[in-house]
Amino acid sequence: MEKRIILFLVLSMAVIVLYPYLLEKMGVAKRPVTASSAPVAKKNDIDKAEPVQPQPAPTAAQVSPLAKASATISAQGLVAEREQEVTVETDLVKVVLSNRGGVIKRWELKRYLNTDPKQPQPIQLVPAEEKGVSLIPPLTVEVLDARLQERMAKGLYAVSGKDLSLSEGQPTGEIGFSYRDPETGAQVAKRLTFHHGSYLVDLAVETSGVSSSTTLSLGTNFGIHQWEEGFVGFIGPATHIADKLDKATPEKEDLRPGSMKWAAMQDKYFLAAAIPTDAVPHIGVVRKEGERLVSVGLRTPAAPGTVLSGYRLFVGPKEYDTLAALKIELEETIDFGWFIYGSWSFVRAVAKPVFYAIRHLHDLTHNYGVAIIIVTIGIKLLLAPLAYKSYKSMKDMAAVQPELVALQKKYADDRERLNKELIKLYKDKKVNPVGGCLPMFFQIPIFVALFNILYMTIELRQAPFMLWVKDLSVQDPYYVLPILMGVTMFIQQKIQPTTMDPKQAQIMLLLPVFLTFLFVTFPAGLVLYWLTNNVLTITQQVVTDRYLLPKAPAPATAQAAK
Repeated sequence: MEKRIILFLVLSMAVIVLYPYLLEKMGVAKRPVTASSAPVAKKNDIDKAEPVQPQPAPTAAQVSPLAKASATISAQGLVAEREQEVTVETDLVKVVLSNRGGVIKRWELKRYLNTDPKQPQPIQLVPAEEKGVSLIPPLTVEVLDARLQERMAKGLYAVSGKDLSLSEGQPTGEIGFSYRDPETGAQVAKRLTFHHGSYLVDLAVETSGVSSSTTLSLGTNFGIHQWEEGFVGFIGPATHIADKLDKATPEKEDLRPGSMKWAAMQDKYFLAAAIPTDAVPHIGVVRKEGERLVSVGLRTPAAPGTVLSGYRLFVGPKEYDTLAALKIELEETIDFGWFIYGSWSFVRAVAKPVFYAIRHLHDLTHNYGVAIIIVTIGIKLLLAPLAYKSYKSMKDMAAVQPELVALQKKYADDRERLNKELIKLYKDKKVNPVGGCLPMFFQIPIFVALFNILYMTIELRQAPFMLWVKDLSVQDPYYVLPILMGVTMFIQQKIQPTTMDPKQAQIMLLLPVFLTFLFVTFPAGLVLYWLTNNVLTITQQVVTDRYLLPKAPAPATAQAAK
């Protein structure tokens, strides 16, 4: 029976870790570059929201017309005379805007630092320019006329407003950019309203004299701090149209019409999203610009006269409560259901409650490592009846092992008769041959769910545990937890009832060594969960064997000897 359980564990781990790579190497399947579209799961109501509350969406009446921008054009002429930058700083972000194109040049998250141990710096969400690579800056307005597009993208915009430092005393501030094309007379104006204590920015864009549709672009890779490979879920563009979440990256350009809720760029922890707030129909424009280079935009149809569009920009961390408080399902960008290059509903169903429990316990203990240990204890208590039945089943299987071996020898040449006799034996002895697998069956979804929580949620990013474990979302730097996990797994194997012959048992003792090397690369929080589970399992087996299970009668030979 023990052999079946261990084999089940090995195969499960192989599926999770090795199966996709094996298919890719064999040429049977190609590793997907994009994730397929998946229906959006209905989000749960949250009991607790972050103190940051979203600002009310601006209506067309509130932002129309952009008289300030027009007045700035009249006062300062057709274009600005020189390039200048405007800095906006709140308690959460530091943003640098440039009047060359009226775009975002830098966007720093003050409360989140990079992983440089020597000189950690605030996370930067506008990608740096690379030699030979052309990047679209965030908030670029695109038109179909290539020459006009170039002048609008490189022209110097007139600026209204100056550097802002927002606080509770000055909670909001505006910066405006405006441009009039000297050849065609086409005009474009942008107004950004920043808020203290919020990652949301209100944006109004007005164009006039433009005969084609216009596209507000979020820019190349805006919102992507780090493009990682492996078990990190989906990185790239995402759109929410007609109540469907689409994370597919096209080969070139993809137009997505429909009822647009938002369009975004995301990596594992951070997000930049444009949220329309007007009645103007928008078309999502998703474009692949190169290897690991993608952009997302919102296209507005052409219309005579002046076209005014209102948006909200969310540029910040993928904090679950902050996103859920917006009530536009932006929290679905946190993929709790990710599993082998896809999103599985059963994994999500397990991961969300576990995430809520860990976060709630963190509020009480202020330590995510302690929260993981308490959740593991709770799961173990929940599965205790199944574990008892499993252990009892393995003991029963070990007791009937001599009879089982005898039947296998007797009917070695008659497979059908052997199966009938085995079924009869199990029925007579009241033994369930698969009873020992039940706890493991429930453990695997929890394992994958915790894997997602530790890898996907920013709440556990750089979360310390104790002593040398400074970040539960990355591997143990000194391999202490994986080694302890391997030792406890070895002890667990030694005290577990076995139905294997001595040679097989010795071979299976190599399993803890294999899993130790496998877990070395896993997040420390995940290894902590498995280590805690092993310690609890050992304790449970000792208690069950000594105090709960009836003592087996002594063999007849032993009684005769007495």
